[in-house]
Amino acid sequence: MPVVALFFPVAVAVALTAFVHLLNNLFKLSVLWREIDWPVALKFGVPALLATIPGTWILTALSELPEMFEYMIYGAQAVVTPVKLTVGVLLIIFALAEWIGFAKRAGISGKYLPFGGILSGFFGGLSGHQGAFRSAFLLHAGVDARSFIATNAVIACFVDVTRLVIYGLNVTLLMQEVDVFLIIAASAAAFAGVLAGKLGVKKVTIDMIQKLVAVMLLAFGALLVAGVI
Repeated sequence: MPVVALFFPVAVAVALTAFVHLLNNLFKLSVLWREIDWPVALKFGVPALLATIPGTWILTALSELPEMFEYMIYGAQAVVTPVKLTVGVLLIIFALAEWIGFAKRAGISGKYLPFGGILSGFFGGLSGHQGAFRSAFLLHAGVDARSFIATNAVIACFVDVTRLVIYGLNVTLLMQEVDVFLIIAASAAAFAGVLAGKLGVKKVTIDMIQKLVAVMLLAFGALLVAGVI
């Protein structure tokens, strides 16, 4: 989502990200659907789905508010809006949570799955980045690697469908704001990422991925808060 937000308004970036995420997770499920742990998926996914609704409403309301202020930085105009400020701050918080190992320090276990679903769904609807909370809780749900991927994907589908419905599934808005070939290219790149991840997963550590994601989220969050993007 932060990368897409470099080129589109934040509300459009979140909707586009949800659409591509949905297609990507459906692709994962076409390969791993037999590995879904349905008790975990429902225990986490139903609260996540319900909590997505107020998150998306808040995002929609924020996107309609006028800009707060603007200024010049190195000859470029920076515009700070309520939605940019809110999403930027959330991304910074998520980045710090990833960096310090939120799940380990909080002692998260499987019994907290419904609470994790609420956090994940709400912030997924509001910021488009629910993965940090979802993964943090599911990693401690007692599932194996393949089941983790499949269960994670089906929960993400729950959230993405809900987000898109609340946004209006602004297919019309997406088609107006985003070239259809860009949507196809983004979806194809997401599918390629799944295949590349399957091949390269043994060559990287989860800690390395968490740190990389944290750095990128922190950078984009700071740029959003500053109104640069």
